[in-house]
Amino acid sequence: MPQRIAVAGSSGLIGGALCRSLSARGDDVVRLVRRPSRDATEVSWDPSTRRLDPQVLDGVDAVINLAGASLGARRWNARQKVELLRSRTDGTTALANAIAETGRPVPLLNASGVGYYGDRGDEILTEESAAGTGFLVDLVHAWEGATEAARAAGAPVARLRTGIVLGRDGDAMRPLLRLTKLGLGGPLGNGRHFWPWITLHDHVRAIEHVLDHRLEGAINLTGPEPARQRDIASEMGRALHRPAIVPAPRLALRVVVGEMGNEIVSSQRALPERLLESGFEHEHTNVRDAIEWMVGQSG
Repeated sequence: MPQRIAVAGSSGLIGGALCRSLSARGDDVVRLVRRPSRDATEVSWDPSTRRLDPQVLDGVDAVINLAGASLGARRWNARQKVELLRSRTDGTTALANAIAETGRPVPLLNASGVGYYGDRGDEILTEESAAGTGFLVDLVHAWEGATEAARAAGAPVARLRTGIVLGRDGDAMRPLLRLTKLGLGGPLGNGRHFWPWITLHDHVRAIEHVLDHRLEGAINLTGPEPARQRDIASEMGRALHRPAIVPAPRLALRVVVGEMGNEIVSSQRALPERLLESGFEHEHTNVRDAIEWMVGQSG
């Protein structure tokens, strides 16, 4: 049965793909946008006010919040860290409060990240694993905590702990594809750290699965087989017919991108346990198939 879904963050890689998919299957999508609305499918809002008129959610069956400033757009300094945090918590707080004020248990699917787990080496991580330490861990804690008003009001809240999304225009993959095409791809640091990848295609399908099955709580949105970064680099080189053996030492990453360099070489061997237990089936189950799909998408 078609649903009416409000989506924040619809202009991003994931949000755009999700809105197209929801519309294609017959759902009525209402986009929450920060600019003036262009037509009846859009509602203008300012998340920095931490307020949304609950009437906006009249007739809405669920809210999906994917909004947040790009982690890799700028070097992290004190000011940028505040922006990364507020761009996530302000809008989440507004949506959670609006849901609470509707008096209806409107499901909230809120973006989050596997950064919650911190740098954990080869440890297998599920939704039951404890949080790690570091800036991203603190950011995710605050982001997930901003949903509390909705949860306290009885609304189902799903915390979508997203891994590294493999898509042609993704912030993580776009520069790596460019370097690999130039024959400059390879291990970042020692390359042994796990990257919990998922294709954009499966990520959108997973969000729809969470929506349709009314899952709640923490949910890892990752592929079924996390891979070491050096293996991902190797598969990118193979798919693009380029060598992928040029290493980028950890110190060099820190010099080029600052503190975020530490996150690039952090390891999260996160498994989508709750997705799999609920019956979700990935279409891209291994990193070779996933990279081939992504490279095919990038033309």
